[in-house]
Amino acid sequence: MKKISLFSDGSALGNPGYGGYCAILRYKDNERIISGAQKDATNNQMELLAVIEGLNALKEPCEVEIISDSSYVVRGINEWLAAWVQRKFAKVKNPQLWQRYLEVAKKHKIHATWVRGHTGHAENERCDIIAKAEAEKLKI
Repeated sequence: MKKISLFSDGSALGNPGYGGYCAILRYKDNERIISGAQKDATNNQMELLAVIEGLNALKEPCEVEIISDSSYVVRGINEWLAAWVQRKFAKVKNPQLWQRYLEVAKKHKIHATWVRGHTGHAENERCDIIAKAEAEKLKI
């Protein structure tokens, strides 16, 4: 099983507002950037969408380490998701996105790691710049 690093970040200009996301997939020395934008999005939605779209781009089952500055995403994946599924996402924000995450994640072995944002983590900083740029495109 390939070991993939998935660096991700999301941005919202206003919360909700124009949203952008970015995922950087890394396998050995190869990198692929996945990014996009949505109108009327929250920061948490874009953070999670970055992970979803990054996982969706993988063509085969992989061992994936998700590296994110979003405690919502990291704790959701590592701690809260099993309980949310048990109670059928009652009183959970963004249930449709979490269900999409479950769908794209099911063939992978996943662990999420939190990094502090805006502290010089190279890939997190790149994702942040790209996510903001995607959101800015919607303002035009």
